[in-house]
Amino acid sequence: MEPADELSNEAAALELSEDPMRLNMGPSHPAMHGTIRMVMDLDGETLVNLDVQPGYLHRGFEKSCERGTWAQVFPYADRLNYVSPMLNNVGWSLAVEKLLEIEVPERCQYYRVILGELSRISDHFTCNGASAMELGAFTPFLWLLKVRDWVWDILERETGARMTHSFGRIGGMAEPPTATFKDDVLRLIPELHKVVKETETMLLRNRIFLDRMQGVGVLTKEQALSYGVTGPVARSTGIPYDVRKDHPYLVYDRFDFDVPVGEDGDNWDRFMVRLEEIRQSVRIIEQAIEQMPDDGPVNVDDPRIVYPEKDAVYTTIEATIAHFKLVMEGLRTPKGEVYSFTEGGNGELGFHIVSDGSGTPYRVRVRPPCWYNLAASREMLLGGMIADIIPTFG
Repeated sequence: MEPADELSNEAAALELSEDPMRLNMGPSHPAMHGTIRMVMDLDGETLVNLDVQPGYLHRGFEKSCERGTWAQVFPYADRLNYVSPMLNNVGWSLAVEKLLEIEVPERCQYYRVILGELSRISDHFTCNGASAMELGAFTPFLWLLKVRDWVWDILERETGARMTHSFGRIGGMAEPPTATFKDDVLRLIPELHKVVKETETMLLRNRIFLDRMQGVGVLTKEQALSYGVTGPVARSTGIPYDVRKDHPYLVYDRFDFDVPVGEDGDNWDRFMVRLEEIRQSVRIIEQAIEQMPDDGPVNVDDPRIVYPEKDAVYTTIEATIAHFKLVMEGLRTPKGEVYSFTEGGNGELGFHIVSDGSGTPYRVRVRPPCWYNLAASREMLLGGMIADIIPTFG
């Protein structure tokens, strides 16, 4: 038998500290995707303090844009969000076209809308599939990514690449729609509706999924406004802000579609807003397909802006010179600055560009939607459980 004082000393040594436990999550954690680090203080499994440290994926995007011509920005813009790169291509095109004070042909505007909405659908399927997978629902994740692959099949046929398309052009698009473009999209639409319905069947009455999503990761309307949050995250709080509705660009003012909003600003509302936005994107695509002209140019008729046809480059000296000047010097923009913004997959995507009149951007400033969503993530997570970080961040 051990003496009583030794037993009491041993019991004292086993007493748990009342100080919070500090843990690091990321950037190597699988759920952080190598992009951020979270330093958290835990009382048991409850988050009592959280420091979100972004910047682990900083690649000098803005400075890279300032080292080449205006047209050489497209590959960089693709990589701002590789799940919906066409939306970034369109955003950059519109910013430079606003500086040039030009408007692309009507056929090009419809083409951009359809490709952009397909990219938005791809983005929302990815986000919702990832949310399900983080909670152990692997089958819905695979089903949603299967549909994303069908969307990418169409984008690949149109652009030549599945992900980073670099298909946008200042003053138009790289190529006109293919002969089967409309038929390909129309064949896809019933499958999109079918998979959205199947997702609702699998998840919306799943008790585990409901418990892990409802009332978790709550962001209030006031917090969303103070942080400048936009997109599905803001709309889930009840803010009906959508750039396509409030500040229409291209031909969005010709379409009849709704802006889905939530009430509670939790993970559940964000999931449901994205799911309903897929349906609204399909509505837009159906109307755009019907209204889009079958013939006509997709580029402005200005050799100072648009690259000449390859056949002309090889056969006429004028086209050869125009091509050489655009490639080597870049198109000349007037001096000035503009801010142009569009509705990206995750919110307002803005480009503030400054021109000194040369063929190279003097200054490029990007307003990425995810940066503001990430800034508000502390408000969503604080006071919750450590296990709720993954579905909220994912």
